[in-house]
Amino acid sequence: MAELFTEERDYSLEDLQKITEILRSSRGCPWDREQTHASLRGCMMEEAGEVLEGIDLYEKTGDWDNLCEELGDVLWQVVMHSVIAQEEGLFTLKDVIRGISEKMIRRHPHVFGAADGLPPEDLSWEEIKRRERAGRNSLTKP
Repeated sequence: MAELFTEERDYSLEDLQKITEILRSSRGCPWDREQTHASLRGCMMEEAGEVLEGIDLYEKTGDWDNLCEELGDVLWQVVMHSVIAQEEGLFTLKDVIRGISEKMIRRHPHVFGAADGLPPEDLSWEEIKRRERAGRNSLTKP
């Protein structure tokens, strides 16, 4: 299977997930196999910081190559955590994508048509977020 992947071809998010699954498999990479959510915390923080540096570089020079590369590293972190979670029976990459897609639609009622009749103060990102959190907290408290 690994021989199907070469450096020069178009790749999809599904391909990246499969590559990550191969890296974590018994025939994959020992380092990737031993990673956990906790062991990858520092990597995620480092990669997020490198995205910020990439943004600064882009703003100063107009060179976007570094930003593109660093965003790819953060994306791989998301895929890696999702693959680990799938192995643990918690959630999948599709669940992550579904969740963020639903959140973006929910938090943009003025764009996706759910804003009809709502006062402007009910349309703010922060107000919608506050209500989501309040609903979550009321479900988890006795």
